[in-house]
Amino acid sequence: MISDKMKVALNEQLNAELYSSYIYLSMSAYFDDINLKGMAAWMKMQSTEEYAHAMKFFDFIIRVGERVNLKQIDNPPASWDSPQAAFESALKHEKSITKRINDLTDLAISEKDHATNTFLHWFVDEQVEEESTVADIVENFKLIADSKGGLFMLDKELGKRTIMPQQ
Repeated sequence: MISDKMKVALNEQLNAELYSSYIYLSMSAYFDDINLKGMAAWMKMQSTEEYAHAMKFFDFIIRVGERVNLKQIDNPPASWDSPQAAFESALKHEKSITKRINDLTDLAISEKDHATNTFLHWFVDEQVEEESTVADIVENFKLIADSKGGLFMLDKELGKRTIMPQQ
């Protein structure tokens, strides 16, 4: 059994993960609108991955005998100033999710909630990967600067992404 405080925090994280899925889906639509199909596909896969993260929280909350409490999801932005700005926004978002996961882990430790702490370890590792991947893409944008050819190549490269099975 988990504490009421932990139950609330886990449900909040579930909703944050659903918002993550939503914001990446919005980014996918933005990239489709500006004809960057590879980046659109990358973001759509990211949305799918974030939805899978939400379902991990959903399933965990149920497994520990608690009730899932879904809340309204905020509207995500619909456009960005540039493709680079969209990925910079994605990096900022991932950093905010990392902070949330770290705070949740700290709560589990302070509550001596070993089951939740163990469950969260996967997310701690996942956030290292998430931030690193998006930071690398942002750095690639900086390298190509205003090169249309570079943008074309980066779009094609990001379009090669495949969904990795979740652990």
